[in-house]
Amino acid sequence: MKRFFLPLLCLLLILPQVLHGEKVSGDDARITYIGRTLVKDGEVSFDWTGVYLKTRFKGNYLEFKISDTGKNYYNVWLDSPMSAEPDKVIRTHGTDTTIVIFSKDEIKALKGPHQVILQKRTEGSQGMTTIKELTTDGVFLQADKPSGRVIEFVGDSYTCGYGTEASNKDRFSPETENQNLTYACKASRYFDADQIIIAHSGMGVVRNYNGNSKEAFMPDIYPRTYDRIPEPAWNASDFTPKPSLTVIYLGTNDFSTGLQPAERVFVKGYVTLLKEIKDFYGESHPILCVAPKHDPLQETYIRKAIESAGMTDVHLLALSYSVHDHTGDLGADGHPNGPGHTKLAYTIIPVISTIMGWEMTGKEIK
Repeated sequence: MKRFFLPLLCLLLILPQVLHGEKVSGDDARITYIGRTLVKDGEVSFDWTGVYLKTRFKGNYLEFKISDTGKNYYNVWLDSPMSAEPDKVIRTHGTDTTIVIFSKDEIKALKGPHQVILQKRTEGSQGMTTIKELTTDGVFLQADKPSGRVIEFVGDSYTCGYGTEASNKDRFSPETENQNLTYACKASRYFDADQIIIAHSGMGVVRNYNGNSKEAFMPDIYPRTYDRIPEPAWNASDFTPKPSLTVIYLGTNDFSTGLQPAERVFVKGYVTLLKEIKDFYGESHPILCVAPKHDPLQETYIRKAIESAGMTDVHLLALSYSVHDHTGDLGADGHPNGPGHTKLAYTIIPVISTIMGWEMTGKEIK
């Protein structure tokens, strides 16, 4: 009897998992998150646009238990890397909502195991998402780890993907905001790099769109864990993966509606932002400062900020007004659409290659 007791006990322990699958908490170590998140009581919360997770499972379906303070939209890929076109788009809203990401009918003909990528399309103003549980009828496996290359992008509505899927006659709607179509995602994909996004529409260095002072400015929100909530502060020392490079694409809103801040005020704010980034990642951390096309004076201001900061490995790229056209390359409210962002990516990619020594392969930018 003793010879058969241990195998029988093992079978009894394994059988429920085989029959009923596996349920894991949102912070399970086999799930990979890219972007600023907060883990608490087994749940993972975030609101920054562009945050994404990867989960791998062997089974016939996948569902998430999610809560959302607003309504957010997500791109989803199955068994493929992030590309310009997701396999589907889902919406999250409500408390403790169960969302079937892929059903048995959708993946029954596909050979497993499967990896799913879920990417936040919409920005923090649309709400905060909390990943509570994941369930499959099989088992969860280790998802792909972060890439060895990571680019952090600090920006405004351009970096958020405001109106990228709209026509140039449309006004903004959350459904047409898609961070995946931005220059940031396209540049990251080109270099096989992961991206981290710190961006908010209407955000400036010291002046937000149309002089709106009700919101904080980028030097105020950059040190945060969340976009919309001041606390807790972001602890960069505990964060992995750390960025290889930070790209700042700010200034359009500072110079919006025909006005601009005083030079000394802008320079002081920009230097503060540079210092925050260097404090997080070290003096040798490279930064690319992009001067937008909105007003040529921005290049002068940003150049003076870089000179005033006196920091190493800080670079400047000034965009021309002709970097994209202003009809066919526009989406909602005068913002670039997908093709417009492709042109921005073609402009920025060679500079990143020079700074980082990453080879330009000549492949198409998507």
